[in-house]
Amino acid sequence: MSARYAVYYAPDPQGQLWNLACAWLGRDPHRKTSCARPDMPGLADVDLDALTASPRGYGFHATLKAPFELAEGRREVELLDFAEGFAKGRSPFTAAISPQALGRFLAFRLDAPCPEMSAFAAACVKEFDPFRAPLSEFDIARRRKADLTPAQDARMLQWGYPYIFEDFRFHMTLTNRIDDDSLRERVLDALRQLFAYVSGPHRFDGVAIYRQADRDAPFEVMQRFGFSAQAAASPA
Repeated sequence: MSARYAVYYAPDPQGQLWNLACAWLGRDPHRKTSCARPDMPGLADVDLDALTASPRGYGFHATLKAPFELAEGRREVELLDFAEGFAKGRSPFTAAISPQALGRFLAFRLDAPCPEMSAFAAACVKEFDPFRAPLSEFDIARRRKADLTPAQDARMLQWGYPYIFEDFRFHMTLTNRIDDDSLRERVLDALRQLFAYVSGPHRFDGVAIYRQADRDAPFEVMQRFGFSAQAAASPA
């Protein structure tokens, strides 16, 4: 199969949030290295490799434009050039985040609704779409296993992913699905302690292009582009 690409939010790879999250997951997709896990005495009986297998493969991120193959005639360099220009036209914004439950998964989520994030995600869905090849029948069937609503199904067919626009939920996944309620609460408590110093107000200031060489390969950061537009001044 062809390589896949994704438009993700990734924190500053020099920052504490990135480095701590990569340590928790056991892999840094920016530096393309494995990471030593932090000491987690409260989870000594838990297989952390198994608990984090899926998010480790994707790399720490929040999905903005879900993985896609390049449209016919498009090239990697064009995608990267477009992403650079896209980032130059956007302004940083701040919103509070923290480890929370997302169904049976655990993830960094927004502490409150954030219009800037919603607008950012919608812009990524729309503006990067010319680079996306149409979904294969395999991927359409795979997505439909999730029992999509008619509106989600229509958005999947038009934009390549069902959970966008009003169904978008910002999240940076930290675990696989955890069906045991007691274990999920225990892991969440441990994550809140681990990430205590990086939870709260977070500056969103860039967008990243990730690449997956094939469906069995991990995602890696190709390049992260910082926002460089000035924020609009508040009215007097």
